[in-house]
Amino acid sequence: MIDQLGTFRMRTQIVFGCGSLPALGELAHEMGATSYLLVADPSLEAAGLLNAARASLKKAGINGAEYLGVEPEPYLDNADEAAGIGRSVKADLVVGVGGGSAMDTAKAAAALITNQGKAEDYVGLNLVPLPGVATIMVPTTAGTGAEVTFTAVFTNRQTKAKGGINSEFLFPDMALLDPELTVSLPPEVTAATGMDALTHAIESVTSRSSTVFTEALAHAAVRLIMENLRTAVFKGEDIKAREGMLMGSLLAGMALADAGVGACHALAYPLGGFYRIPHGLANAVLIPHVMEFNLPAAERQFALLAGQMGEPVGGLPPRAAGALAVEAVIELCRDIGIPVSLSELGVPRSDMSALVESALKVTRPVQNNPRRLGPREAGSVYDKAFG
Repeated sequence: MIDQLGTFRMRTQIVFGCGSLPALGELAHEMGATSYLLVADPSLEAAGLLNAARASLKKAGINGAEYLGVEPEPYLDNADEAAGIGRSVKADLVVGVGGGSAMDTAKAAAALITNQGKAEDYVGLNLVPLPGVATIMVPTTAGTGAEVTFTAVFTNRQTKAKGGINSEFLFPDMALLDPELTVSLPPEVTAATGMDALTHAIESVTSRSSTVFTEALAHAAVRLIMENLRTAVFKGEDIKAREGMLMGSLLAGMALADAGVGACHALAYPLGGFYRIPHGLANAVLIPHVMEFNLPAAERQFALLAGQMGEPVGGLPPRAAGALAVEAVIELCRDIGIPVSLSELGVPRSDMSALVESALKVTRPVQNNPRRLGPREAGSVYDKAFG
């Protein structure tokens, strides 16, 4: 809710454009890099998407090493392993290429290169004492917005709990966004990551920390995603749709970096930690139910969102207009093949109490939600999501 204008800072330099990846080496050289650590999703190796990055860095005369051990829904020790390689080559630049898992691992590794200890020591808010080495993030999915946020989310391998390293020092120095890198994404990944970006935009608008700045960014993101996600899923080679989705994801990331997220993320975290369900997919299944839950506490915000989604809100009272936003998201999920329930994802209903307990420990999103989320409310949302 907007109580004041607030403040907004942009820490990351953004380079956006089709065919921009070959400029990576030149940009790294301009930043003064002499040795790099490349952190990337291993799947990108098979797809051949890392070759251009390597060639560009080599052409610029910058040598380094690679960490390709990033796991989906990454574990804390992934960041520790990557940082160890970075220290061994005295890396003064970390390049993250991939989805949110790779970029989060890269951001954390950059901080760990200059800070003692392990990644688990810094889970929380503002616990990183020193700046890390320079970073360039290169997203290959249109979803997380991690290229412009100060958070890196990991799963604890022992406890299965998910948590974030949240620090001003994790803001990337540069984001290099090339829509051509997203063209090869399969439809199901395009759908889930696109819904992740939409969730970020929606929760940025309804956030208790929202400002006029973040609301403007989130509204623009919602428009772009609603206009382009179906095309990107069903006609993946459409570069204009891919461009619109990557820009939408970027703007949503910029919004959430300041406004934060809400109940959907808190409820989604245990699904990734316990069952390894990709974060975007968990958000996609939950967001319609969270929107329905939050509607009474954020009628104005949902009414505005419905307008950005192209719904016919003229003359409607806020509650009725806001309900159209919920219906629009449900229809979008149905169209692009998002599973309709947690049961369809293999989540056992018998784990409900454990899910609720774990979700409510994700305190920042819970407290940032426009409507109070206690054990009864969290259980109710999960119950509806089970179908």
